[in-house]
Amino acid sequence: MPVHDRTIPHTLCIENGQFVQNTWVVWDATTLEAVVIDPGEESYRILREVASRKLAIRAIWLTHAHIDHIWGVDAVRSVTGAPVWLHRADRRWYDSLPEQGQMFGLRGLPRLAPPENELIHGAVMDIGSLQFVVRHVPGHSPGHVAFIGHGIAISGDVLFKDSIGRTDLAGGDHAQLLRSIDDELMSLPGETRVLPGHGEETTVAREQRFNPFLAAR
Repeated sequence: MPVHDRTIPHTLCIENGQFVQNTWVVWDATTLEAVVIDPGEESYRILREVASRKLAIRAIWLTHAHIDHIWGVDAVRSVTGAPVWLHRADRRWYDSLPEQGQMFGLRGLPRLAPPENELIHGAVMDIGSLQFVVRHVPGHSPGHVAFIGHGIAISGDVLFKDSIGRTDLAGGDHAQLLRSIDDELMSLPGETRVLPGHGEETTVAREQRFNPFLAAR
């Protein structure tokens, strides 16, 4: 696993939309090849930031398919031509974007075009010279994944600073979520940066010590 690789990816957090969701852009500083992770509601802001840095978006990676993490998928895909990657176990959520919107009183959301590619546990994903490993971390949603590499864990809605993901939505499982965190995230080096789907970034060591959902165990 390339967690200890000395290459340092460039990362940008774009906090956006009414769900205050983190879209992450990660890129190779030499080639300017980049990936957009979880394009949220304000796709125009994501595209503006990408264009201002002259980045070449090679893919759209989805940690999972809840509304706030996929709202901007088709807008970003239509401008960049980048293919979408999703774990098959979250396809139900992905295909039901309009229905997800109605759960929050939002009407008129479009049905998304199908994802082009499937994320598989253990697969290695390339961005220029960078490599990230896909880790299946179910519990918040059945097909949730994290992307691990170069001292970074892009954790979506599995692990937050001082908190963990909710498990009260369909397909959520609290015990499974804790197992996912233990097996795939807490086993990483303590200095690993955790880039979450909401809120501030943190580190594995900090969450091991201070996260009340983890420390109590």
